[in-house]
Amino acid sequence: MVVNAINSYEEFQTAINSGKPVLIDFFTPECVPCKPVSGALEILSKRAEYTGVDFYKVNVHEQEKISNELGVRFVPTFILFKDGDKVSDLVGANPRKLPALVEQASGLVA
Repeated sequence: MVVNAINSYEEFQTAINSGKPVLIDFFTPECVPCKPVSGALEILSKRAEYTGVDFYKVNVHEQEKISNELGVRFVPTFILFKDGDKVSDLVGANPRKLPALVEQASGLVA
């Protein structure tokens, strides 16, 4: 799987209500610490053991409605959803904690 961009509020709603665990990377293009941790998420998204998880990214400048609704104040922020509900999050560029969040998402696969 790859990390797909969410380009509208409707796409966001469809994704988080898909029935699958969904991990979203909230970022801005100018965020220097976002780049390496987003790259780490790309690598994790391609691992076979995580095929049941959907991975997305949201540019908070382009999708302010989404980031405002979720209270995203810092980037990067990673939020895990299942059945439309927020399950967990990780705020900040912490590549050591990101695999644990992806593993948690994988544990939610039905």
